[in-house]
Amino acid sequence: MKLSTRSRYGARILVDLARHNDQGPVQIGEISKRQDISVKYLEQLIRPLKQASMVTSVRGPKGGHLLAKNPEDITLGQIVRLFEGQSELVECISNPDQCHMSDDCQVRLAWKEATRVLFEKLDSTTISDLMNKKDAE
Repeated sequence: MKLSTRSRYGARILVDLARHNDQGPVQIGEISKRQDISVKYLEQLIRPLKQASMVTSVRGPKGGHLLAKNPEDITLGQIVRLFEGQSELVECISNPDQCHMSDDCQVRLAWKEATRVLFEKLDSTTISDLMNKKDAE
């Protein structure tokens, strides 16, 4: 499974906001510089994060964006579901009518288990967990 840039950048935006949460509202331009994401694309990504109540905005000259929830209350699973829509590795898991072999397909069962394990991990990893994590590899 390959995640879209929307999911990957959405997670980076939230980690950035969490790291700078004590500084008040963070402007898009600051996030853009730190994360090397264009302002235009950031604006597109902030919108669904706001609609999902993960981010809030403050207007005015000292305005910007803040986390709307605690970093420990936002998971990677939530972010991936928000930006990817489908949360299964293959469509036949959620829509068995898609394939005439769904009822008797052992491979489908493997994909279903892999999806469950993947989202179990994503749902247990929070923005708080990622805030100070360094690349261990």
